[in-house]
Amino acid sequence: MKKVVLFLALGAMIASCGGKKEEKKDGFEVSRTKTEDAKAPTSQEVPVDLSNKGVGPIKSVEFGAEIDQAMADRGKGKFESICVACHMIDQRMIGPALKGVYDRRSPEWVMNMILNPDGMLKEDPIAKALLKEYNNAIMLNQNLSEEDARDVAEYLRTL
Repeated sequence: MKKVVLFLALGAMIASCGGKKEEKKDGFEVSRTKTEDAKAPTSQEVPVDLSNKGVGPIKSVEFGAEIDQAMADRGKGKFESICVACHMIDQRMIGPALKGVYDRRSPEWVMNMILNPDGMLKEDPIAKALLKEYNNAIMLNQNLSEEDARDVAEYLRTL
């Protein structure tokens, strides 16, 4: 009995070590191996436009030479309670990173986006491009007052 089991085990081992022969079949074949490199996603870069003031109630914003620290502190509180759900300071998330936002957008545009995201997304070309770049993630209206939006805008200067 031991010899039979040994003989079967030896036969199975020899059979499993044999070469693999491929059969070529005619017709449709699916290959699961990667044959070409994946292309980088093609996203149109959103233009930098400091002259665009956006669509909304804010027509002019004057920043002082110095940052108003009390205003920035209030803005930081609003930012941390509302904005961090979608925005990080220095990296993309659901929405764009906000560090250096005034190198890309005018203060009026930023405040109009805070106060009137619905109108901006419908009419402003930059807001439309950002919407497309961020997979149609719509910025919700947080119903902030102009004073609150100005506080947040002042905080964004500190980043």
